Amino acid sequence: MSFVDIERTFSGQPARLGPLLQRVDIGRGREELFGDQLPELLRALADSARVASIRASNAIEGVEVDDERAERLAGGARFRNRNEREFAGYRDAVDELMRAEQEPISVALILHYHRQIFQHVGGLGGSLKSDDNAIVSYEGGHRQVVFEPVSARETPFMTTELVTRYIDAQRADAAHPLVLLAAFVLDLLAIHPVADGNGRVARLVTARELLQLGYGVARYVSIEQQIFETKNGYYAALYESQRDWHQGQHTIWPWTEYLVAALAETYRRFEDRVAAERGAAGMSKQDRVRAYILEQAASRFTIADIRRAVPGTSDQTIRLVLNACRDAGSIRSEGTGRSAVWVRV
Repeated sequence: MSFVDIERTFSGQPARLGPLLQRVDIGRGREELFGDQLPELLRALADSARVASIRASNAIEGVEVDDERAERLAGGARFRNRNEREFAGYRDAVDELMRAEQEPISVALILHYHRQIFQHVGGLGGSLKSDDNAIVSYEGGHRQVVFEPVSARETPFMTTELVTRYIDAQRADAAHPLVLLAAFVLDLLAIHPVADGNGRVARLVTARELLQLGYGVARYVSIEQQIFETKNGYYAALYESQRDWHQGQHTIWPWTEYLVAALAETYRRFEDRVAAERGAAGMSKQDRVRAYILEQAASRFTIADIRRAVPGTSDQTIRLVLNACRDAGSIRSEGTGRSAVWVRV
């Protein structure tokens, strides 16, 4: 529905969106300069982003795996329950997405990602929904329908039409590429084309399209982690932009602003890490660990995240700095031992 009346949908862009888009495009330009200068850092960032993306995108949907198991599953360990099977499926999808030759988006590709997510769960993925579904909330202890997606009967036509119109709008330069992507993801979630896993499929498609459009930061900083950390805003923006969607009277801007702001924040984190690496010359390993914990890490992080960020540092040094930061009141721990999660205060 966002691509039916192009002029209505994409006119009236909020003024505050312009600086956000500019910030992202500047970040994209700077990113290209770092590839040859800091290859080791980029490899470490890519490893960290991979695990964070898999963990966060599943956690948004309530598919929880503790941090120690997440690390082991990301490394290829065998799964033990349904949540771990879905985690492993998303892992495989992310790995293929990052290494595959980019091809134009298609319904077949969307369903391929869905098939991968559920490939270890009895082959439940890879098909459009056969029954109507609904987006519901259980806030307050009772079931409330937040949004009614497209019916199962209309889904094949609507999904195909969405992909076609999105590609046509790209070719026509109907709007900034990120604005078009935001509208595409909004519509995909409004159609809700599969029975389960729509959010995860949409986030895979988002990362894939960002890479296709040249926004390579998706390799180095997890946009799924950024969404997880702001998931209340994520759901609120979707709700605002999907109102009156069926009538074609919705506004894409709340959701677009949210998505572009999330991407701008990933670029900020990326550039902070690069700046910190450049400024680390002459710093002790303890200082580098402390800088990562207090300035660069996600709000929730593990010892494994620190290992990847500051390679060559012993666990003894890491724990020494963690304990000092905890005693200073800068961080706190949740859990103990290898599975502990650390949270910036």
